[in-house]
Amino acid sequence: MPTKLFVTGSTGYIGGDALYEIVQAHPDYDVTCLVRNSDKGAKVGSQYAKVKLVYGTLDDAEILEEEARKADIVLHCAHADHEAAASALVKGLLSHPSERPGYLIHTSGTGILLFKDIERGVYGEAAPEIYDDWDGIKTVTSLPDNAPHRAVDKIVLAGGKEDPAVLKTAIVCPPTIYGKGRGPDNQRSQQLPDLVKYTLLEKHGVQIGAGKTFWTNVHVADLSKCYLLLVESAVEGRGRATWGEDGYYFTENNEHVWGNLSKVVASEAHKQGFIKSDEVVSLSTEEAKKLMPRAPALWGANSRCRAIRARKLLHWEPKEETIENSVPEAVRTEAEALGLVEHHAAKVAVS
Repeated sequence: MPTKLFVTGSTGYIGGDALYEIVQAHPDYDVTCLVRNSDKGAKVGSQYAKVKLVYGTLDDAEILEEEARKADIVLHCAHADHEAAASALVKGLLSHPSERPGYLIHTSGTGILLFKDIERGVYGEAAPEIYDDWDGIKTVTSLPDNAPHRAVDKIVLAGGKEDPAVLKTAIVCPPTIYGKGRGPDNQRSQQLPDLVKYTLLEKHGVQIGAGKTFWTNVHVADLSKCYLLLVESAVEGRGRATWGEDGYYFTENNEHVWGNLSKVVASEAHKQGFIKSDEVVSLSTEEAKKLMPRAPALWGANSRCRAIRARKLLHWEPKEETIENSVPEAVRTEAEALGLVEHHAAKVAVS
């Protein structure tokens, strides 16, 4: 019998790329994707003729529970904060017989590490604390309840504890993700593309406060390789992976300072002729919120981690280009989306 995989978020940036990686490696898998409507379904179907479609949303608990009951593995990439959806998936997987355990691979995010800066209301300043998923695993799985994404992390961890013989859980926790996705619909990330977007719109670079904030980062294709390795471990029956309380996986390949990345973006936007100088302007928290409500957290709070577990156990080896090297393509892509490329070409032609 082929492995049955149920995927949420297949038309999203993370889930779409993960689905691509998995289907390319294992076209024999019996894959079912949750999609909201026929338009989304058509996009998935056009790229994957063999993939089955189930129409519904994360609010359709009965559908999620039933699909989890039928699946061997659930890859949940749709929403890191939808508690009802996580609960339904856990419930469905816990109904498996012990001789056929179910696997849940849930997508969280290193926004969970922002809680201290958010509590203090301090943005744009560096913080020394670095979390890891090996020696520091107990700290990572017991963060305070007010940490972003923590509520759903707790649901997944509790599900894994309820009956470890029946439900094996893993939480994948990506940081800033960059690079063009390979999925059937959304191929755009958020943090870097939005930084580029507002640099182009404001006609200068932007940073939060002093711009000293650290985040780790990962290319979307490298992230998808980690999902693939976890799925393959599940198919093997635990495999090299750890599950349950120790099944928490950061996925990073480098670290950047947002102020420095803002300079790289501004310099590249200037080089490509979209802004007049490579100046970077410091924004207060309130100014940043007016630009983009979540800007202070996404560009101004610290999220530092080390991905030890995936490297040690899964032999995960990120190989894609750095976030800095991805900036030229990001600038071109955002300029095209804003309709600036045609205008820029016309100006060059006139001159």
